[in-house]
Amino acid sequence: MRGRGDRREVSFKQKLSMIVRRSRAEREEQAVRADPMEGKTVIGIDPGTNVLGYGVLQIVGGTPKCRVLGVVALGKFRNPYEKLRHIFERVSALVREYQPDEMAIEAPFYGDNVQSMLKLGRAQGVAMTAALVRDIPVFEYSPRRIKQAITGEGGASKEQVSALLQKILGVGTTPKELDATDGLAVALCHYYISSSPLGTTVGERRQAGGVSGGSNSWAAFVNNNPDKIK
Repeated sequence: MRGRGDRREVSFKQKLSMIVRRSRAEREEQAVRADPMEGKTVIGIDPGTNVLGYGVLQIVGGTPKCRVLGVVALGKFRNPYEKLRHIFERVSALVREYQPDEMAIEAPFYGDNVQSMLKLGRAQGVAMTAALVRDIPVFEYSPRRIKQAITGEGGASKEQVSALLQKILGVGTTPKELDATDGLAVALCHYYISSSPLGTTVGERRQAGGVSGGSNSWAAFVNNNPDKIK
């Protein structure tokens, strides 16, 4: 039989365990409250002239949850201006339905084909406009920065990014949905950077300096550079 001293020791251990668990729970709760992204909804856009990918994340309890992901097919449109109108209409519809607080969009990569760059830049601009006309701030990330945020490797493939998103967010994918997971990856990249104190500080410094760098706010850029917008 246990003596009175043994019972006191067990009781002390139980109390200590309860205190540790309570302290851990309180720290986790404080971390959630301190997260600037808590409760926000982010729409991520992977712009394209043939297929546009999108994904919507909501931050609940300090955890990003996928609300929807999909693609906007543009191959049936022969007229490039019809494509732009369709992009604006579809992204506007997504913004109305999911009411995002912020938009994250992939920046066009620089290549040798100038015409392709111009077309992609137009698609990106139209998608951004769908958010900006509703006073939703837009943040831009380079493809390499997005891949690095998700996989740790800036040169990761679409398949690697998609596979990791499936593990992180529980998203099932098929090869046809890689553009959709690319859009979701942009949103998750934005969450990671914005919820990190270091990432937020870097983002603010980049905003103050204009649009160069991995992430920036177009609203801040317009305010700081009115002479560049005519």
